[in-house]
Amino acid sequence: MRLIFGLVFVIGVALAGFAVHMTRDYMSTYQAELAAERANRAQIVETEDIYVLTDSVSYGDAVTIDKVKAVRWPKESLPKGVFRTEEELFPQGTDTPRIALRGIEAMEPILAVKVTEPGEDAGVAARLGQGMRAFAISVNVSTGVSGFLRPGDRVDVYWTGRVPGSQSDVTKLIQSSIPLVAVDQTSDGERQSPTIARTVTVEVTPAQVAILAQAQSSGRLSLALVGRDDQTKIGAVQVDQNALLGIEEQVVVEAERARVCTVRTRKGAEIIEMPIPCND
Repeated sequence: MRLIFGLVFVIGVALAGFAVHMTRDYMSTYQAELAAERANRAQIVETEDIYVLTDSVSYGDAVTIDKVKAVRWPKESLPKGVFRTEEELFPQGTDTPRIALRGIEAMEPILAVKVTEPGEDAGVAARLGQGMRAFAISVNVSTGVSGFLRPGDRVDVYWTGRVPGSQSDVTKLIQSSIPLVAVDQTSDGERQSPTIARTVTVEVTPAQVAILAQAQSSGRLSLALVGRDDQTKIGAVQVDQNALLGIEEQVVVEAERARVCTVRTRKGAEIIEMPIPCND
């Protein structure tokens, strides 16, 4: 009996030890899997539905319901002006499309700045900001930067004319870094080939409209293209013919003539005038 009892006791202790060992292995595996799940969960990127184009479109093309679809997009990198719902993209219904204001590639997010309001066309009025006006400036191959201007560029405007009271023409910077919204009759900023334009349309304030209108009627306007990323602030610029040729203006000062005092004496029919010191 004692032998049987001892054998049972030994077997029970062995089984208990085995059970503890198996429990420890299970807990270690469970904790490792739990830590891995937490790490994977931390790496999951939060996304949100936005609308993209299924096919590329060019300036003036209609953005219709059959050309768009909703996709998941990382929430932390959402561009500004995206459309999250069909109601946002087509608030007047899917029968009223938007028009592309510039080229948009396939699977590119549709942004508010790249399309018109529902039902609007892609004309200049759709590109004007609040309180801004469109003003046309006549140009040619020399004043229009040889036809390399495109909508979306920025230009400096120089006026050349005769200032009242001056004998020569003066060239002066009158407006700096104003945006172009159209070249001739198109506001398509995607065209690549140079075109010799006859007019360009700029986006300016009403006060700038008055300045440009007065300048255009009283002289000749020339445009200078501003670099895409150039944010340099330009001060007053004015050049006349003297400054162009490096001629310094000479000021003539009339010297005061020395005062001479004389006395006249008559000798017969002859009058003799003799200089004498002036008393005052």
